[in-house]
Amino acid sequence: MSAYIIVQANITDIEKYKVYLEKVTPIVKKHSGEYLVRGGKYEKILGNWEYERTVIIKFPSFKLAKDFHNSAEYEPIKKIREENSIGNLIIIEGV
Repeated sequence: MSAYIIVQANITDIEKYKVYLEKVTPIVKKHSGEYLVRGGKYEKILGNWEYERTVIIKFPSFKLAKDFHNSAEYEPIKKIREENSIGNLIIIEGV
């Protein structure tokens, strides 16, 4: 069953965040991840949407999504994201 990492974020330092964007993509691909949404135009229809950026990454399984997020190679890259943005992140199974 597929799983998804869903991120909502506000970027606090765009120049440093660009470094994250460059470095994270090959690691996502190495762990069989596929970007479905990576920022982009959006329109708020209902409720409060407090984040300017939404990212959805599809993985073949929940385990692969967790393996990516917890991998040693992602750890230093994750710090770049955490230090230069605020937001939410979940891993969720698909249907």
